[in-house]
Amino acid sequence: MPLIQRFLGCAIYINTRDHNPPHFHVRTHDGRDVLVEIGTFKIRSHDVARRDIGEALKWAMDHGDLLLAKFKEYNP
Repeated sequence: MPLIQRFLGCAIYINTRDHNPPHFHVRTHDGRDVLVEIGTFKIRSHDVARRDIGEALKWAMDHGDLLLAKFKEYNP
């Protein structure tokens, strides 16, 4: 799973050969995983409190075009 951006307590990844809708994963350093839709930023899994991944979500909202481009690159 390619790393897109790292933060203090978590990191953003996008899987290759993954399913739609376009999304990314925020994985915390203790192994919890959150699936987030690109564009709507709707959280699809709830292993992690929103406050634990707030920095990653803010970054993702500011870089939605990059995330969508990477999803399309990794999932042609």
